[in-house]
Amino acid sequence: MASSPPCPTYPGAAPQPGLPPRSGGALRHAHWWQRPWVRYGAPAVLLALSGLVILALVREQTGTEGFLVGLGLAVLPVPLLMAAFRWLDRVEPGPWRNLLFSFAWGACAAALMAIVANSFATRWIARATADPAGADTLGATVIAPVVEETAKAAAVLLVFLFRRRDFTGILDGVVIAGVTATGFAFTENILYLGTAFGADQLTGDSGIASVTAATFFVRIVMSPFAHPLFTVFTGIGFGISALSPQRQRARRVLLPLAGLLLAMGMHALWNGSSTLGDYGFLAVYLAFMVPMFGMLTWLVVWTRQRELRTVRTELPAYAVAGWLLPAEPFALGSMRARRVARRYARRYGGKEVARAVAQYEAYATSLAFLRRRGRLGRAGTDFVERERELLLELWRRREAARPALDHAARTTAPPVPVAVPPWPVHGMPGAHGMHEVHGTHGVHGVQGTRGTHGPQGYGQPQPHPYPPYQPNPYRF
Repeated sequence: MASSPPCPTYPGAAPQPGLPPRSGGALRHAHWWQRPWVRYGAPAVLLALSGLVILALVREQTGTEGFLVGLGLAVLPVPLLMAAFRWLDRVEPGPWRNLLFSFAWGACAAALMAIVANSFATRWIARATADPAGADTLGATVIAPVVEETAKAAAVLLVFLFRRRDFTGILDGVVIAGVTATGFAFTENILYLGTAFGADQLTGDSGIASVTAATFFVRIVMSPFAHPLFTVFTGIGFGISALSPQRQRARRVLLPLAGLLLAMGMHALWNGSSTLGDYGFLAVYLAFMVPMFGMLTWLVVWTRQRELRTVRTELPAYAVAGWLLPAEPFALGSMRARRVARRYARRYGGKEVARAVAQYEAYATSLAFLRRRGRLGRAGTDFVERERELLLELWRRREAARPALDHAARTTAPPVPVAVPPWPVHGMPGAHGMHEVHGTHGVHGVQGTRGTHGPQGYGQPQPHPYPPYQPNPYRF
């Protein structure tokens, strides 16, 4: 077994991998509300009760048949939206439990709060003003955006406060906010589509001219992204706050509030467009909603590429210190190389090895983001402990991950143009010009690694050729 490499000597360097993690004895003296069964059990019970209540309320308003029709139609955009947000989260995948909590909060707790608060506020305004039509308009354009966006933002706030290690930047905020809004839109669409189906049953309408078809076209075909688009602004506010230094407390508080206010304004504009007639609705949709959707799509894709550049920039410091092989920063900074590594591991090592490679990629990405925050002076007080944990997790999975990452780096390395000399060379064709050599650029010097084909490396002792350690190569 090769000995562990020396640790970097910059402030906050991690201990050697041979040392055990710090004892968790402090948990034995934690308060009762900090116990895991309380932290996991209480939200689960709250969401389950909310789900039962919202199920009863929606079924009461739509009827059993309308509920089933609404459920079948409302579920159609959910897989597409969830896949899109999961794709954005692939650089540093968050735990599934965060996504499940966010979706359940949006579909159950936030939807319940919105239905109760909107109904109460609209009825109170109608009694106070004796104008039911005006109360409905005011409720849709003012009350609903405030109540609904606040209810959805609560999920983002809870993950930000209690899952802080999983909430490290803009993409995390976008994903949590988008998944929460997807759950909320799912329940709301059941209600609207089920109610429309009930109205068609009373009037006898069916086909394209029915209310159900019109509601389906507007909510599912034209604007399935509406609720996620609004709430994403709240997530961006929390994401920028997560990137801000801890000493800038005013900024860390004001940015999420600014994002929430922007989400409310977008929501109010969208709801208000329905009162402007068909042309007003189309004008807002084409001139505002579609460009905003395109701009946000570009922003999150650009942010995703920026995170990959961060991985390629920050991880070489750990390769210099001997924690990573020289080829790994390139492979970990490319989504294509990551996919190749996981496929290679699954083919020759099985599902468990592929899972270990995926975990290795996620921990390495978290390590790169942590180092970047430390280098910019934005790391928290737990920087040393967190770096130690991430390095230990990487060290435990190195035997499974390194053959696959080495293969991925060699397979996906860009071609290197090589100039052919104009004079004849023994054994070389006489053609002149430039030729491309594939496969080894960027990984030259990695000794003891496996070839690009075959299952070599898995289940065999692996040499660990670390470069000479240079004391204090990087400072924060």
